[in-house]
Amino acid sequence: MTNQALEVTGLRKRYKGFALKDVTFSLPRGYVMGLVGPNGAGKTTIIKLIMNLVRREAGEIRVFGLDNRRDEAAVKARIGFVYDEPGFHQDVTLADTKRAIAPFYRRWNERLFQDLARRFELPLRHKVKTLSQGMLTKFALALALAHEADLLILDEPTSGLDPVFRRELLHGLSGLLQNEETSILFSTHITTDLERIADYVTVLRDGAVALTASRDELRERWAIVRGGDEALAALAPPLWRGVRRHAYGVDVLTSDVEAARRTCGTGAVIDRASLDDVVVLLDREVPHA
Repeated sequence: MTNQALEVTGLRKRYKGFALKDVTFSLPRGYVMGLVGPNGAGKTTIIKLIMNLVRREAGEIRVFGLDNRRDEAAVKARIGFVYDEPGFHQDVTLADTKRAIAPFYRRWNERLFQDLARRFELPLRHKVKTLSQGMLTKFALALALAHEADLLILDEPTSGLDPVFRRELLHGLSGLLQNEETSILFSTHITTDLERIADYVTVLRDGAVALTASRDELRERWAIVRGGDEALAALAPPLWRGVRRHAYGVDVLTSDVEAARRTCGTGAVIDRASLDDVVVLLDREVPHA
């Protein structure tokens, strides 16, 4: 049995004006990976390729060791998928939508669904067209969780939710991982959400992987060096991972905080980099990138 929930290797897909370029990353069983990057970086395209909603041109995608195209039915039975814009039929109630979807899943748990419906305060007798985007996202999450998926793939699931429910949702997702079996791929632009639950982060830029690392590595090794131009001059270019210039000096993103401390001494302030710092500054104004 493989220890990887998801393995993406050399993935390529080309559209007019955009291309995925040899995207490679992996997600171990029982962990959360955040897939982050600016709009148009390729997050949704990667998710559609994993779900085989579009056809890849090159590369390989394996889910629990199974090829996502050759073993599509077995793969999708183990995935809970939440789109950024759930595409439910507008003139059907939530209850009828659930009744149509449930038979497709061998592991459907009706008691769990009803518990989630109560917790999310879902109006099951209401038609889809009468409900807000946030409520439909909650419904999609209930459907995904109710068939006891081994891998949850969430495409911007918190973007339409209020802050209170967003926090409750993230807490609930963390609870799913206590059995060390459920894995989550979480695409979002809200980096504070990922800092709460992500074990791994993959950052995309223009269709390519700019960084894939564990949250612990980011916390322990990545930092912001703050100072004047002399601070930038003191750092050898291999230590640069991003640069931001402003009226009061220079901020330099580095992935080797210990080397930065040795190089800069007391001539600069060194702060731990947040995930938002990494996403915003990575490869920015770096000559060798």
